[in-house]
Amino acid sequence: MPDQTPSVGGRSAGLAALLTALAVCAGDAVARAFPFGPRRRGVNDLANQFVPYHAHLWDLLHGRADGGLLLNWQSGWGTSFLPDLGTYLGSPFAPLVALFPRADIEYAVYGVTVLKMAVAAAVMTVTLLRLRPGPWWAAAVLGASYGLCGWAVIEATYNPMWLDGLIAFPLLCLVGEWVRQGRRPLLGPLVVALCWVGNFYTAYMATLGAALVLLVRLAVAGGPRLRVLARAAATVLLGIGLAAPVLVPVFLGSTRAYPGVTREFQPADGTDFLARLLPVTYSFSTPAAFLGTGTLLLAGALLFHRKVPRRERWLWAGFAVAVAVSLQWGPTHLAWHVFATPNGSPYRQTFVLSGVLVVVAWIVVSYGWPGRRALLGGAGVVAAVGVGAAASELVNGWSYLLFALGLVAACGGLWLAGRGKRMVVAAALLAAALVGQAAATTAYADRARLRLDDYPAWGAEQDRRTAALAAADGWPAFRTDSGRPRITGNEPLLFGGQGAAYYSSHTPAVLTRTLAALGGGWTSRGRNLQSLDNPVTDALFGVGARWRDEAVVRTGPVLPLVTVRPEGAAAPRYGASPFRNQEMLLGSSVYTLPADGVCPVGSEVFLWAPDLKGTARLGAGGAPVRLAGGMPKWRAALTSLGVQRTAGTKPVLEGGATRGHAVGCLDRERLAAAVAGLRARAAVSVDVTDSGIRAVLPAGTRGTVVVAAPRIAGWTCEGRPADSYGGLVAVRVDGRASVSCSFRPPGLRAGLAAGAVALMLLVTSTTWERVARRRRAATASPAAPRRSGAPRESAGTTA
Repeated sequence: MPDQTPSVGGRSAGLAALLTALAVCAGDAVARAFPFGPRRRGVNDLANQFVPYHAHLWDLLHGRADGGLLLNWQSGWGTSFLPDLGTYLGSPFAPLVALFPRADIEYAVYGVTVLKMAVAAAVMTVTLLRLRPGPWWAAAVLGASYGLCGWAVIEATYNPMWLDGLIAFPLLCLVGEWVRQGRRPLLGPLVVALCWVGNFYTAYMATLGAALVLLVRLAVAGGPRLRVLARAAATVLLGIGLAAPVLVPVFLGSTRAYPGVTREFQPADGTDFLARLLPVTYSFSTPAAFLGTGTLLLAGALLFHRKVPRRERWLWAGFAVAVAVSLQWGPTHLAWHVFATPNGSPYRQTFVLSGVLVVVAWIVVSYGWPGRRALLGGAGVVAAVGVGAAASELVNGWSYLLFALGLVAACGGLWLAGRGKRMVVAAALLAAALVGQAAATTAYADRARLRLDDYPAWGAEQDRRTAALAAADGWPAFRTDSGRPRITGNEPLLFGGQGAAYYSSHTPAVLTRTLAALGGGWTSRGRNLQSLDNPVTDALFGVGARWRDEAVVRTGPVLPLVTVRPEGAAAPRYGASPFRNQEMLLGSSVYTLPADGVCPVGSEVFLWAPDLKGTARLGAGGAPVRLAGGMPKWRAALTSLGVQRTAGTKPVLEGGATRGHAVGCLDRERLAAAVAGLRARAAVSVDVTDSGIRAVLPAGTRGTVVVAAPRIAGWTCEGRPADSYGGLVAVRVDGRASVSCSFRPPGLRAGLAAGAVALMLLVTSTTWERVARRRRAATASPAAPRRSGAPRESAGTTA
């Protein structure tokens, strides 16, 4: 049996990590993608969410953020942060970004991404060696093939939170082995908790996959199973319970989010499914199942490898086929995705299939190198995959060239290994084939992925914008909005300030609806909210400075964060017109709505055309303003066309959906008077904390205190749930001198209670098991042997 000492395991894991990092970086370098060239890496959610959220984490860890772990004052005029922390930043690797300069946050995210892939490869390698003994270098190559699977280098590379699931699958399989052997009862639940906190979504998929692997292991071994299954269920439940302080707020945050798009699952064409097993293919809506031809060859050889017991061969082969089929069948697709078809890539569980195929390949190797019969059978299976993929439009000449070269190299390496000669050459052939195919696939995906929306890398312009916003910052006396033009969906987190822009899976429905009623725009069907550049909303939400036209500009007169509406003032009931809705929240009439679309000279002309995708201008000679509408996915914001200089000039719209628009004429003098009236009875001073706000009011204040923050679930004022005034936090007062409001994410208290119970149960069960084990050991130990020649004690002898 090969040596399985810890040093060998460490050497194998290190080699797997090195091969993985080498292939990823080589692929990015070949594509001349960031950080190795000018090609942008920031596409889709990577630029919109992950880089900004890691920048905010950097600010939190360095004490520079506005807000804390519970409340984020920088986004969406004040939103809950714990659900976002659990969704995007729960990984134990995320805090590593704090070691980099903030201006290098993209480099930090890239480094963490490559590190996660390398760790996944290393953990898979260790797990393989724990499942069955075998050649250490073969385990390293197979572990690297898992870390370099198509799902990782194509899909998860721009959704780095998913990569924690890539690590979780082999880690949870290792926990399954501990459970099967009755070992590590304390560490097992802790590992489960770590995986679920890292990213609950892919951890759920990894848990399902690891549970199925455990079932196969039990079926292969035979013997009693119920006790093991009960122990496994208890381990998982305790681990999830320990993670509850994060998981419960995340779950409740998603239930209160603005509804996303609902999709029907459409399985991929069979030829496309097979094509994605080949290198150098790309498609957004098919499973990225590339794994390396050597791994496919070994997995395909399983049924032909007679050294593997017949029962085990058929169990593992049937299991791998069942997992592959489950990706294509609607009910099991829903089961993999927490019973909801995702908005985006529909095959997010593909990494589990990749992990299963790697385990199957290792089972083949662990019973001895496949002989000629097994190699021919495996080559036949791989060839059938290639032939089946020929009809797909996803394959190209490079796909088949690399596929064929990889097959030849893998066959040659395995043939040499089977003869027990030139093992270094065999290992080099298998490793080189994998690294070459994976690097080429990475490079191809880097270029093909730019069909998605992409964003500029951080540079001198971003430095200038960040510095300008920091210099103008006056929080909490007034807000500074990161403004337009927009580069990402979370610019306040990336550049600084405290604006309306916010993009998350947890974007609260109340925030989206309030902002929409006031004229806000969005993308991603209401979850990606944009900054609203409007004098009335700037005044209402205390935006005293904003980025506009490549510089920070001061806005008009604004209100403090806490204002007071007079007694008897009815809460706004919003309608279809954003102009009238703004007036209701302000409490004054400041707009004229002309029936003919012509505004009085001297007023500022605003256009409301949420469905317009085109341009608008004030008269034929006005400056064009671009609007990006297209309901319901895109919604154009209320937009200023400039000040009316000439009588009779009307807005000119160009593009689709020009009907159904409205024009509002803002009177700045009336707005200034309305703001002055509200300031006269506003809070005297405002103190903002990481989890709330406190304001000192004028003596004898009566009425409704309004905080310029959305009334999301979790706000309490003066010991009771906060009221809502036009979607904002509010509380009625009757002569109070001050008012305090605090925020606690829904589910935090319940999650902490569940975590405490789980911890108590874990400590109790672990202690009980250790005591029972000691008693069993004491009972089973034999009596000390009597020395030869010693006198035998009589029954009546006393000490």
